[in-house]
Amino acid sequence: MDNSILESMGISDPGIPIIILFILVIILLVLLIILLIRYNQLNVSYQMFMKGRKAESLEEEIGALFNDIATLKTTTDKNRKDIKKIIDNLKETYQRVGIVKYDAFKEMGGKLSFSIALLNDNETGFIINSIHSSEGCYVYTKEIVNGECAISLGDEEKKALTLALSAEPYVYE
Repeated sequence: MDNSILESMGISDPGIPIIILFILVIILLVLLIILLIRYNQLNVSYQMFMKGRKAESLEEEIGALFNDIATLKTTTDKNRKDIKKIIDNLKETYQRVGIVKYDAFKEMGGKLSFSIALLNDNETGFIINSIHSSEGCYVYTKEIVNGECAISLGDEEKKALTLALSAEPYVYE
């Protein structure tokens, strides 16, 4: 056998290139096995993903999901606006309350008379004063603007207004 090619490369033994080629074949076989294992894993995942579906129907389903997401975003934005409007409206409702029961006359017992103050978030509202006597019941109302009344208040009305002003309004978050 003519070893002139091997000798020109500085290899005197012809078994060395065979061993190197054998090692390369082994490395390539190991890499092939690793790639086949990964391919099988990917194929199993793909088959589970595509189970019972064709690519066209899957594309339609993804498109439908995007449409659903767009609808949900629109609905969420509308709900946020509606909730903000409700909260703004609630600020005008009477949510601060102060009530004082008392005996208007010494001969009457049972604290049948009362003063009740109803205020909104802006400390605006009214006071209702109901005086119960043996001849009947008299009801008066006084307007409150920014926590103050233009008409002088009785002691019970002042107490009811103070209670209403000190009441914590609902905090909207």
